[in-house]
Amino acid sequence: MRYPVLSPDEAAALISHGETLGLSGFTAAGSVKVIPAAIARRAAAEHEAGRPFQLNILTGASISPEADSPLAEADAVARRIPYQAAPATRNALNAGRIEYVDMHLSTVAQAMRLGYLPRVSTAVIEVSEVSDSGELTLTASIGNSPAFCEQADRILLELNSYHKPELKQIHDVCTLPRPPYSGSINISSPEHRIGSGTLQVDPAKIAGVVLTHEPDHLATYKAPTPETTRIGDLITDFLESEYRAGRLPGRDCLILQSGVGNIANAALKAIGRSATFPPVKMYTEVLQDSALELIRAGRCLFASSCSLSLTDEMMREFYENFDFFRERILLRPQELSNSPEVAHRLGTICMNAALEADIFGNVNSTHVCGSKMMNGVGGSGDYARSAALTIFMCPSVAKGGAISSIVPMVSHTDHPEHDVDVLVTEQGVADLRGKSPRERAAAIIRNCAHPDYRPLLQRYLEMSAGGHTPHSLQSAFAFHLAFLSTGDMRHAQL
Repeated sequence: MRYPVLSPDEAAALISHGETLGLSGFTAAGSVKVIPAAIARRAAAEHEAGRPFQLNILTGASISPEADSPLAEADAVARRIPYQAAPATRNALNAGRIEYVDMHLSTVAQAMRLGYLPRVSTAVIEVSEVSDSGELTLTASIGNSPAFCEQADRILLELNSYHKPELKQIHDVCTLPRPPYSGSINISSPEHRIGSGTLQVDPAKIAGVVLTHEPDHLATYKAPTPETTRIGDLITDFLESEYRAGRLPGRDCLILQSGVGNIANAALKAIGRSATFPPVKMYTEVLQDSALELIRAGRCLFASSCSLSLTDEMMREFYENFDFFRERILLRPQELSNSPEVAHRLGTICMNAALEADIFGNVNSTHVCGSKMMNGVGGSGDYARSAALTIFMCPSVAKGGAISSIVPMVSHTDHPEHDVDVLVTEQGVADLRGKSPRERAAAIIRNCAHPDYRPLLQRYLEMSAGGHTPHSLQSAFAFHLAFLSTGDMRHAQL
């Protein structure tokens, strides 16, 4: 190998206060494993000596908590972009110690090229192989790694021998030109490859290689609950009725996008059990265990994604059956996997989770009571406006019924009513297409709200001052105020 082999601490010593780092990873998949913790140790030592040490951190989406949390706990992060999921990072940004920029994931690479974001000086990237000529084989995700390496002055590699160089066979790596006149993204089907299996970088940029052998350690997703199973079944029943009525695109093969988490898993499992649909395909940002189960069962013919977000057990099965899966999976950079242009062209059916929705169809997927960030908007908005059919889903209540997920007005809007076609809770399905605000409100209250909250929501609608969208400014946040003051939205005073 022509590159210096470094310890994690030696790699961290190359980083200076005030730099902007681009870290590989899209969820824990493909996340760098050891250099971030070494940077955190460096930051702690610098702070102990009375010297400043903070960095701007850009990622693909979230990275592993083992990489993210030490940086936040060491007060090593000044600015974080575009998504996070580590409790320590969430606590720090909600306390105002980290400036957090929540962005649609498809937009990050272009924003970097146009100079809207801090310029990445060092890219820290996990690879399964590196050649003397600078040819990199990435691991279980592509994320923003191509854009980081394109912009960075210095590249530090974690060469992880756990992941196999054969992964290049399922990678479709390319970067998009800077606009204008950048041309279309010529992807006409999920299996359509437009790039290469490896990422070529200038070998002179590679400052060193840290050797690792470690799986991604994705947490096992929660087992289905009666509520999530019910939501999955309701979505499937709705899609089956739409399919029979001829209102879904691609009757020979539906193309699905699905978010992460146990509700998304339940929805995919239910669709996989359907005898109505032919096998589906996926054009999405994350493949979880449930997606590989559909592929293995022949219910998903092909899946394009940005990340293999698999539990360690499923990743082992993936490698043991690699010859089977490599014919059925592609991983792409997130500016391709999340491209609204491609989502529109393919006629995707988009399914993502919500924290709350209001009676007119606006969706909040990021903030608790309007101010406390959970994780971020992620890729849901990339697909929502452009998909052929956009479904948002959530349980109707949380915290034993003290919180209603259906409220008079969302405390924060990530997806306006114009981008939301269908809302689903375990109570039922509200098809919002072609409905006025009053008609949407009636459908959501009747079909999606928990029975404990339907009278309150109906009273709110009736007391509103009229207009096209009949809100009461005095009572719009009565549910949230009741929760903050009494711990139970059922105490709302309208």
